[in-house]
Formats: sequence, structure tokens, C-alpha cells
Amino acid sequence: MRTSVRTESAAEAASGSGQRSALATTAVAAMGVVFGDIGTSPLYTMKEVFGGHHPLPLNEGTVLGILSLVFWALTITVSLKYVLFIMRADNRGEGGIMALTALALRTANATPRVLWLMSALGIFGAALFYGDAVITPAMSVLSAVEGLEVVTPLLSPWVLPITVAILVLLFVFQRHGTAAVGALFGPVMMFWFATLGLLGLWNVLRNPSVLTAINPWYALSFCLGQPGMAFLALGSVVLAITGGEALYADMGHFGRRAIKWAWFAFVFPLLYLNYLGQGALILADPQAISSPFFRLVPDERLVLPLVVLATTATVIASQAVISGAFSLTSQAMQLGYCPRIQVRFTSERERGQIYVPNINWLLLLTVIVVVLGFRSSSNLASAYGIAVTLTMMIDTLLAFVVVRALWQWSWPRAALFLVFFVVVDFAFFSANVIKIVDGGWFPLAVGAGVFVLLSTWRLGRRLLGERQRQQSIPLADFIAGIAVGGPQRVRGCGVFLTAHPEGVPRALLHNLNHNQVLHERVVVLNVAAADVPHVPEAERVRVEALGQGFHRLHVAYGFKDEPDLPRALALCAAHGLSFDLMSTSFFLGRDTVVRLPPGHPARMANWRQTLFNWMFRNADTATEFFKLPPNRVVELGAQVELC
Repeated sequence: MRTSVRTESAAEAASGSGQRSALATTAVAAMGVVFGDIGTSPLYTMKEVFGGHHPLPLNEGTVLGILSLVFWALTITVSLKYVLFIMRADNRGEGGIMALTALALRTANATPRVLWLMSALGIFGAALFYGDAVITPAMSVLSAVEGLEVVTPLLSPWVLPITVAILVLLFVFQRHGTAAVGALFGPVMMFWFATLGLLGLWNVLRNPSVLTAINPWYALSFCLGQPGMAFLALGSVVLAITGGEALYADMGHFGRRAIKWAWFAFVFPLLYLNYLGQGALILADPQAISSPFFRLVPDERLVLPLVVLATTATVIASQAVISGAFSLTSQAMQLGYCPRIQVRFTSERERGQIYVPNINWLLLLTVIVVVLGFRSSSNLASAYGIAVTLTMMIDTLLAFVVVRALWQWSWPRAALFLVFFVVVDFAFFSANVIKIVDGGWFPLAVGAGVFVLLSTWRLGRRLLGERQRQQSIPLADFIAGIAVGGPQRVRGCGVFLTAHPEGVPRALLHNLNHNQVLHERVVVLNVAAADVPHVPEAERVRVEALGQGFHRLHVAYGFKDEPDLPRALALCAAHGLSFDLMSTSFFLGRDTVVRLPPGHPARMANWRQTLFNWMFRNADTATEFFKLPPNRVVELGAQVELC
């Protein structure tokens, strides 16, 4: 009996040890993706607070006040809001603003206006991410390369060329994917955070009094005693929490538990220790404010290696943001907010490893323009923060809907959640509003532009779908007519893609009108995007036999799944519907949107119709998007008016 107990205890211990080992491994991997943006913030935050466009006077009171604000900003916004609250709002394990929007839209008994508002908030929050995806690589890499000026002022003219060269290489490398080098990201960033902590500790030991900044009284006394100065300071303090939203966005890759463990046990303590070290340094040497991060080193000979390490860390952080832009674009396409554009999968094992060429080159061009236009990290800091704080506020509003409607929190409890976090978010956002004239307009303009594109496409597709539905014939009536007496049937299978499976596909009617025949088997195929990240293959297809050789086939994909119709058709054999691709023809409708006659009331403004037509014409074909065999596809066109 004792032996049995010991065996079970040993097995439980081994299982627990294995779980802890797996958790630690995942946490290390998460450091290479999740914490890159927030982990490179020490490069420029303190420098911007005391040496930026709105510099604070350098004295013990302001330094301790700022250090206290940084600590409590990290604690409230990142630790409490994202790690402990919002990360619980997962959509089958996935996070990010798209997943949060999908959850909020499940609200029961919501009016169409409320659903539209939540959808618009989600789209705008996603659009703002693209502004962040432009600013983050430019800001991070430029601030790291500026460390060369600390090595020797003679290298100052080379900062911009080196920054542009690094960014060009980074974006050119995207087409190869990160599967080969991704395993190095975690250990490199772990070494980066360890370096942050050691440099901070070295300087804190020389002035331990900065440790008292953890006391919230220093933040409160600074804000209450000098409210105007504190308000301006918040616009720079927010730089310390940029990237906090990435913890939620990347939750699907690593899981809530691994991110939570890495943040509290490793990243947060070492990150804040570095801020304390910079505070201790500038109190001892006010001249160090010109570059407080790189002057943390005890020996000037270590500055160059630190520049190399910092540049590597910023490249990894930028890589994570770029990959996030690719992933967000793919999700937007699946959910119907973006026209189909080319997506390449760069890894056979990792489903999330994708490359979107159009987005990549557009980001590169914009990032280079930003670097050459702003020319320094201090100037870029004026543009950084406003889009992030607005996104954080949108996250809070959507999370409020989730905790109230889905989690069934009481009104007082949900209101307390909303008020507490919105007050903090609004404080940071309002402090960043003054940055608009100094460059903050740029990420807002990028976000607004993307929002117009996404919302125009969504509206245009809805109106186009309504028009097609109005003109369609009920499929049941059509099949009944075929039973009485129909056209000649020919061998093979015809698959007709349609967005309205209850009606007769337009391509079927055009084929029947021109060729006067029907296939022996006719499959009306509808592809739907679910509001979940992944649909299991067991639930991928649903087949309905309609009689007269007709079948209705429903194929479902999650917003992070890779559409592959030939693979989905192979799954139909288990449902009694088998396909031989060599005897199957795929018929696609190729609509052309035309303007309404003058004087006819339109539901889209003329400029939006023009924009939608341009996107519609330049979207990738369904053949490429669904991986259909090109030699088995027939496209039939028609003109459609949006009204």
C-alpha cells in the first residue's frame, strides 16, 4: 500500500514538474513576441519626460513623482486591466480587439444601432493598430541606433541611414517568415530583460532612495501639487505602457497563464528596475538626461555592445508588430471587413506564420517616410501614444459590454470596472491630445484612413448582398421546377459559390441561360466566417440533400483559419457527398458594380462608391483565395447597381 502511494505521488510530482517546465518554456517564447514593444520602452520614456518637447524640471520631487507614475501606470493598465481582467475575455483562447469585438457582438437583445456602434468601435480600434504598426518600428529602431551618438558624436550623421537600412532588411526578410529564427527571439529578449534589470540594479544601489517611488503618495502629491506639469508628463509617461495591449492580442499564441507568469515573475520587476536605475542616474548626474538609458552602463566600453543588443531587441519588437498587422489583415478578410488580398503561409507547422506582401511593402514605405520626416526618436515620441491610448479606451468599453452582458456582472460592479479604467485611459488620452499638432495627427490619420477603407468595404458588401438577394430566385422553387421538366443534364459536378445559399446562385442562372444545360450533380456552396478563431474540421462542413441531384454545402472557417476548399470538399465524403476534382467545375460570379443613374437615391455617397469599386476591382479572385484548381474554374460576369 505504501509503495502504491509513493508511486502515485511520484507520478503526480513528475506531472507537475512537466507542467511547470512547459509553462516556463512557453513563457520564455512569449518574451520574444508579447513583450517586445513594452520591453523597449525604457530606451526613450525617461529621456522624453525630462528632455523632450515638454521637459520637466529635474529635481528629486519630479523624478520620484514620475517613477511613481510609471509604476502605477504599469500596475493599473497592464497588470490589473489587461493581465488580470481583459485577458479573461478570450474567444476560445484567442485575444485581441477582433476577438473582443466578436464577444461584445454576442450581446443578447441589443438593438441594431448598439450592435453597429460596437462593430464600428472594434473596426476603428483595429484600424488604429496599423498606425501603431508604422510608429513602433520607426520609434524603437531609431531610439536604439541613436545610442551610437553616445559612443561618439562623429556617428550622428549615420544614425538615419543605419536606421533605414535596418528597417529595409527587416521588411525584406518578412517573406521568408520567422520560423527559422523565431526560436531565438525568446532567449534574446530574456537576455535583454536581464540586462535591463542588472543595469537598473547597478544604479539603484548607488542611490537606493528611488525605491520609495513605489509609494503611490509620490504620484498623488506630484499630480495634486503640480497638476499642469503632471498633465503634460502623462503624455510622456504613457510611453512606458505602449505595447501593453499586445499581451491580450497575443494570448492565443501562448495562453493567459504563460503571459501572466512571465509578466509578474520576470518582465515587470526587471522593467521597472531599469526605470528606477535611470531615475537614480539622472539624480546623480543631470547631464545624463541626454541619453539616460545608454549612460546606465558602468563602463563606456560597454555602450557599443548595448547599442547592438538594444537594436536586436527593437528589431524583434518590430517583427512582432509587423506580424500582428499581417494577422489582423487576415482576420479582417475572414470576417468580411477587408477585400481579399494575397496571403502566403511561411511555415508548414505554425498556422499563424503568414506574410501579406501588399501590407508589408506599404508598411515599409510608410515607416521610411516617418523616419525621414521626424528624424529623431524625440520627434517621433510626439506622434507616439495617442493611437495606443485610444485603442486602450476602446478595449475598456468593449470589455465593459462583455462583463455586463456575457459574464452577468451586476450594474454597480460593471460600472465600477468601467469608471475606474476609463478614468485612467481618458487621463492618458487627453494628455496625448496636445501631441496632435506635433505629429500625433499621423497615426490618427493612418487609423482613420484604414477605418474608412474597412467600413466602406463592409457597407458595400452588405448593400451588394442585399441587391443580389432581392434579385435571386428561391432555390426550393427552382428545384421544384426542374422536377416538372428542366434542361438537359450533363455528366459531372457543378459547384456554384454563393453568399446566399437559400437562393439560386447568379452564376448558375447565367450558365443555364448561355449553355442551356445543368450538371448531373449541382452543389450550391456557401462559405461562412464564424466569430471564433478556429472551427474544428469535424464541424467544417454541413451537407443538405435537396433532391434532383442538388446539394447545399455549408463550409465554415474561423477568423484565423486558412481557407482551403479542395480540402473541405474532401471532408464531404463522410457525409455522403464525394468529389472528383477532375470531373468537377467551379462556377464563380464575377460582378461589376456600376453607378446608379443620376437622380436615383443612393445609400452610399459617390466618393464611397468610387472607393468601393476600386477595392472591388483590385481584390484577389476567389480562385486564389480558396485555393481552387484554376483549370477547373469558370467565371461568369454580371453588372450590379448598389441601391
